[in-house]
Amino acid sequence: MKTCITLILLAFVITTGIAQEKKITGIVSDQSGMPLPGVNVIVKGSTNGTQSDFDGKYEILSQAGDVLTYTYVGLKTVEYTVATSTIINVTMEEDAACLEEVVVTAMGIRRERRSMGYTISTIGNYSPSASQIKRQKQKTYHHSISKMLQGKVSGAQINNVNGNTGSNTNIFIRGNSSINGNKQPLYIVDGVPILSQYNSVIHSINPKDIDFVNVYKSRKAREIFGKSAKNGCIVISTKPGNYRLEYDESYAQINENSFEKVQLSPLSTFSIDVDKASYSNIRRMINNGQIVPFDAVKIEEMVNYFEYDYPQPQNEHPFSINTELVETPWNKDTKLVRIGLQGKTYENEELPAANLTFLIDVSGSMSSQNKLPLLKSAFKLLVNQLRSKDKVSIVVYAGAAGVVLKPTSGDNKEKIIKALENLQSGGSTAGGQGIELAYKLAEKNFVKNGSNRVILATDGDFNVGASSDKAMKILIEEKRQTGVFLSVLGFGYGNYKDSKLEILADKGNGNHAYIDNMQEAQKVFGKEFGGTLYTIAKDVKIQVEFNQNKVQAYRLIGYENRLLNDEDFKDDAKDAGELGSGHTVTALYEIIPVGVDSKYLKNVDNLKYAKANTVKGNSDELLTVKFRYKKPDEDQSIEIIHVLNDEVIKASEDFKFAAAVALFGMQLRKSQYFNEAKARDVLTLAESGRGNDKNGYRAEFIRLIKSYTN
Repeated sequence: MKTCITLILLAFVITTGIAQEKKITGIVSDQSGMPLPGVNVIVKGSTNGTQSDFDGKYEILSQAGDVLTYTYVGLKTVEYTVATSTIINVTMEEDAACLEEVVVTAMGIRRERRSMGYTISTIGNYSPSASQIKRQKQKTYHHSISKMLQGKVSGAQINNVNGNTGSNTNIFIRGNSSINGNKQPLYIVDGVPILSQYNSVIHSINPKDIDFVNVYKSRKAREIFGKSAKNGCIVISTKPGNYRLEYDESYAQINENSFEKVQLSPLSTFSIDVDKASYSNIRRMINNGQIVPFDAVKIEEMVNYFEYDYPQPQNEHPFSINTELVETPWNKDTKLVRIGLQGKTYENEELPAANLTFLIDVSGSMSSQNKLPLLKSAFKLLVNQLRSKDKVSIVVYAGAAGVVLKPTSGDNKEKIIKALENLQSGGSTAGGQGIELAYKLAEKNFVKNGSNRVILATDGDFNVGASSDKAMKILIEEKRQTGVFLSVLGFGYGNYKDSKLEILADKGNGNHAYIDNMQEAQKVFGKEFGGTLYTIAKDVKIQVEFNQNKVQAYRLIGYENRLLNDEDFKDDAKDAGELGSGHTVTALYEIIPVGVDSKYLKNVDNLKYAKANTVKGNSDELLTVKFRYKKPDEDQSIEIIHVLNDEVIKASEDFKFAAAVALFGMQLRKSQYFNEAKARDVLTLAESGRGNDKNGYRAEFIRLIKSYTN
């Protein structure tokens, strides 16, 4: 009985203690009322801390009587004692004295303000030699800050693997000897803390713009700047005083397709594209409040992100063909054609044995939470679906490449997952070497009549060995001949190289996805498992011939980087896109009918020799579309022909939604062809085409439009 009473009293005490803890929220701003992002808020005398977001908002768990300390470089520290209120808004004042120190410059020592009472190291404006300037011009992305610190700061360690110019540089402050540890310092540039995912971008700062650099070792850095500076802090002050880091992402240039006169160019030829990376990448930018770069918008990838209700193939071909003609929602003078392919869907147990080689980038640029940690979680989803007949190997690359898991059966999931969990980031990025090793391993374990595939996961920031877009193209075209297919998964942002990954997927007979969160990982590795891993048709090409008695001009919406020469259609040596199990492909053409005046068309002199084709019996035909494809293990193409008549129908829900996505893409690209349509027009069109939407992807798109336009 006594024991029971004691337990009850103990439970009461614990419950009471927990009840006293509450969530404190608030906004931190400066004296002008502007919100302050990156302010460190910490419960004094504890390790419980947080940072304010981009709107100056913060939240932290604390108890009555706790003292909250607010610190921000260049501003006076503020302390508040938690009482009954759960909302504490804070105004911080400038503190000119807080950065007073001795500054070491190239000209010697100058004393500015007053000396601080703790250990820091400061390096002034760096003057590179002529040879260093040359190297900086060649590799301006790297070494600018690390060169300033190398050998000059006590306790600062700079790792440049193999001494290769252009390799990724890691700066450690606590004498850490492992390049595999994620122990990068906090960077603060002109008073603005830099999010850890952008640490690799910070090396692009021009040394000539730097006034001085302060290096705080870990203990004191944490004391001043909070938990985010537990590995030390590098405070950079630039001469202009208002430096803002630019993203170092790269996208292939896109020149929007214009209207083509049928009389001059009756054929339109392109390769299919089942890649969906552009949509999830754009979604990430919009959700982060970023401006979307024009060339990041690939309209065909946005449209193809979504599923459409095309019928399964009913004949010997691996896909069904579907065409429709409707009035264009954004232009009453044009019509819209939809061409849709539906790949045959195979259940997972029907798929052939898989020989998979995971090729994983573990370089220093992959250390952010949305890169290697997210990658590990994503790959676990794939591993959990493997069967005993499937085999997995893992190759990693940083400064060099190596095998961390030899071929392992899919029923030994624990071993595969353990190998993934043990991966750590650090070092430069020898992507070319990693590709060579992964293909070598995949070839060695090649499964006849099986699915042989390398799955590359990276941010695309290759900088050692073969690394240019051209070098990657040559390398992957050579590896394609082995019969091993390639899937490319992009992760992270700040230094994401979409252009390079697009080339790899395109030339490697594979697909390209961008994974920004676990929802997308579930879509790629869960819902679309078969399509991601099993190709049912390769080198799929489309050629459309327009009837010039019906069509005056046409414009292919998107696919700018997938266009082919007309003569490439019958050339079996010409590479094209691949179609996976269950994949759909949608292409949209906007057409100007004969007899319609359009501001998009310029006058051309009548041709003396060319006349309209008046073949008997084709008066109702709008266009003829031809398809060529190869079976995955064959080299000779098969041709299919499909005719669309000039019959305008009421747009289906699927068609409305595809048109809404295309229109939104045109608006993002500032296209000259969206005819002044408004955001509300996109929203209305998308809502009318939402349909069943059992997975909620269309609803998410509608929310995306609302958040981007509000």
